[in-house]
Amino acid sequence: MRRRRRRTVLLLVALLAAVGGVTGLTDLVHVPTGPSSVAAGDPLAHGVGAGPRVRPSGYPTEGSGHFSTADSRSPVRGHNGPLRRYRIEVERDTGQDADEFAATVDAVLADPRSWIASGELRVQRVTEAAAADFTIYLATPVTSERMCAEGGLTTERFTSCRLPGKVIINLARWMDAVPDYGAPLDVYRTYVINHEVGHEFGELHQACPGPGEPAPVMQQQTYGLDGCVANAWPYRDGVRYEGELTDGL
Repeated sequence: MRRRRRRTVLLLVALLAAVGGVTGLTDLVHVPTGPSSVAAGDPLAHGVGAGPRVRPSGYPTEGSGHFSTADSRSPVRGHNGPLRRYRIEVERDTGQDADEFAATVDAVLADPRSWIASGELRVQRVTEAAAADFTIYLATPVTSERMCAEGGLTTERFTSCRLPGKVIINLARWMDAVPDYGAPLDVYRTYVINHEVGHEFGELHQACPGPGEPAPVMQQQTYGLDGCVANAWPYRDGVRYEGELTDGL
């Protein structure tokens, strides 16, 4: 009886193919084409006992390696201290607009809860490479891993990183944040900008002060909150919020 049913199914598939209803197995099961939507080494990438899972956000994990620069300058933000100029570059063909990414970065770094609250530095976005002190990149997991590796850092295509003069934001984290973060995506995005730019400003990693406390922005929140709750800002109520130093990176 089972053999008859199997033969019936096979005959039906063959009949559908003959009349043009099915052109191949890709018509029965969706097979993604083009750049993979799942990063190798990304712990979110695979289900239990399943193959790669296509993300709803649909971002590529590998891009061209070529970047577009955001247009125009921003106003100078902050009131005192040296001026730190940055530029924005977004990897092409990722579905992300350089000017939109720049607007998000500008809003974070101009916020009175961000690094300008120290009263010891000012920031401004510029377009010319020669005028910039550092560049903030938004790059696919493969490209970001390659860029970070140039400075001896291993990110497993999962984390963002900072090298001297380069802040490299991993597109996968920008689109999906991390599991169990406990806060909306825009909070994680604000955190990762402040964290990696904080490194560019000389800040080191810090630890969670205690269960239920806000996580310092220099805590490696991408790897877990260690009992703290998500926090995206280095200043809270006008006061620098910190934890104990954990390493020199």
